[in-house]
Amino acid sequence: MSENEARPDDRSVDAFLDGIADDARRDDCRRLMETASGESAVMRGSGIVGFGNLHYRYATGREGDTPAVAFAPRSVNITLYISGGFDSLGPILARLGRHKLGKGCLYLKRLDEVDEPALIDLIDASLARAAE
Repeated sequence: MSENEARPDDRSVDAFLDGIADDARRDDCRRLMETASGESAVMRGSGIVGFGNLHYRYATGREGDTPAVAFAPRSVNITLYISGGFDSLGPILARLGRHKLGKGCLYLKRLDEVDEPALIDLIDASLARAAE
């Protein structure tokens, strides 16, 4: 997620989700939001719903803030952004069900194709890492 995509803004999350034309995708996004309900949802960038905050600092001195976990409804998938990468999440990912991994994101076609307790564990793990 680029720095511009990570900046919070004051747009309404509900209005954004209401604008999703595909009923199933809109319902999946609302369910995903409820799954991460321990944190407030904030719009970030051009269509990313973020939860929690992670302050990062690179060895170069560059630093910034990004959501601890976020999702974005895209044309084909729902993209889930997880902080800290996936290296230590193998056992959870094995339980998750149908998904694809990107460099720092996870692609879900539909929520009814994944194991919801595993998804909750994945989100909780990302939020916990951000809190460290």
